Amino acid sequence: MKFHLLAVSSLFAITPLVHAAPLNVVASFTVLADITKQIGGEDVTVKSLVAPNGDPHSFEPTAADSRALAQANVIVVNGLGLEGWMDRLVSASGYRGKITVASNGIHTDSMDEDGKQIVDPHAWNSLANGEVYARNIMQALKAADPAHAAGYAQRGAQYLQKMQQLDHWAQQQYQAIPVARRVVLTSHDAFGYYGKRYGVTFSAPLGLSTESEASAQQVAGLIKELKQRKISRYFTENQTDPRLVKQIASATGATPGGELYPEALSTASGPAPTYLQAFRYNTEQLLNSMR
Repeated sequence: MKFHLLAVSSLFAITPLVHAAPLNVVASFTVLADITKQIGGEDVTVKSLVAPNGDPHSFEPTAADSRALAQANVIVVNGLGLEGWMDRLVSASGYRGKITVASNGIHTDSMDEDGKQIVDPHAWNSLANGEVYARNIMQALKAADPAHAAGYAQRGAQYLQKMQQLDHWAQQQYQAIPVARRVVLTSHDAFGYYGKRYGVTFSAPLGLSTESEASAQQVAGLIKELKQRKISRYFTENQTDPRLVKQIASATGATPGGELYPEALSTASGPAPTYLQAFRYNTEQLLNSMR
């Protein structure tokens, strides 16, 4: 009997403590994945379906993506029509859990495309909306993993504070720029919410989706508009083909202002590896073109 007690005692002495596995989260694209990582910390593992520098409009899921969804505890999407491929992917994966729509609660904007009113899905490009995204994701993590709710709340509050400080900085920077100079040529209409928040006018040959096509008449009209406004800089985007915007810029005399990251973060070695870094980088690039 004594030997048995010693054996049991020894067994408990060498057995390591068992920790709960991190919450398995799948996000549709890199911006949402990064917000989730910032709030989730070590309590989550996050996979972004669309890779860095990838286009969430034209993304084509693979069988591996379906398997990732099947194993997820939480799925985070933007909604507002951005991920037209997501419903099919979720159905194919067999996932039956709740899907977190990060844009819930956003006051959406829309624009006319080919006679139809289309909702603008790029709400995260305004940091005021980014706060809504962060709160929605924080609540989803807390609901899925109550044991770590305090950690999610603490990291979420710290992240929101950083977001608010950056938002205030951007507003102050633009106030020092004359309104007439706050006009920008980009590849597609991804900056509508940004422009509304910070007082910048964006022109683009393509609509809300990178898969849209500009007619010859639209291109000619845009060239005329840019000449009238005397826009001197144009910007390409990391996830889109730059040829059309370069063609338009050539016809107007505009020169390159740089590359923006409106809906796809860069790799870790690039200039925009996180949501907040991408916002600051984009803003600094735009401001430099206006000064």
